Amino acid sequence: MKKPGSNNWARADQRTLVTVITMFAALVVPVQLRLAAQDGQQPKQEKPGATVATANYNFLIGSGLLCDSDDSTACPAVARTANGETIEFSGAGVLDLAGKSVTASGAFAEKTPTGDIVTTGVWSATALESFQPYGIAPGALERDYPRLKTLGAFPMGKMAGPRAAIMAGPMAAGGLAVIRIRLLPDVGSPTDAVLEVNCAKGKVPEEEQSDGVRLTISGGPQFDERVSGRTVFLLRRPGPNAYWNGLTVGNAEDSRWR
Repeated sequence: MKKPGSNNWARADQRTLVTVITMFAALVVPVQLRLAAQDGQQPKQEKPGATVATANYNFLIGSGLLCDSDDSTACPAVARTANGETIEFSGAGVLDLAGKSVTASGAFAEKTPTGDIVTTGVWSATALESFQPYGIAPGALERDYPRLKTLGAFPMGKMAGPRAAIMAGPMAAGGLAVIRIRLLPDVGSPTDAVLEVNCAKGKVPEEEQSDGVRLTISGGPQFDERVSGRTVFLLRRPGPNAYWNGLTVGNAEDSRWR
């Protein structure tokens, strides 16, 4: 027999896990990459012709270092249905394009058109459907996210030349990820959904000019209007060859898979 309130404790444990994962992606990974860049060893050379299709990305959705106390629209990311219902999304994760997999989790809150809470809970990724890269955005981390610079997460300005941005740590990149997720509400049964995460950096298609998320719930509403929220993909230390093989221009057709 379950103890009274055991489900509440389980949800509390899930929220704790979400917080830990988000903090790890936002803080620990960039710092580890910085240390790796400063260890005196050259990065391993990629084979000629390597592209972003073999790269790994960390990503953030309306959380962590993307948030700004002076801008309430930065976090969380918000999407809306045609009748005005909204869903607030936050989280973090890792895309492994070579393995065509994703590890990610976060929190959500669904609200009525008047702002009343319908349900809250956590979510976790179950599969990576596709990723369309838009290319890298040199200098975007320092320019668009000043909190990263003040924390000293990236050793800006210590190297010269095109390889400097690569070896100095992760680089901001744009793209559109389509991820299958499971919603785990605080009350009720889990539900499957499809999450779209868009970061408008690099060579962005005309129809994808804003950061944000969209969500389609299986058998439920479609939150297909991006309202607000910051997102970012962080390309994790590509080899020097990759810099010149399409990352800057974001050759989506060559490196997109489904």
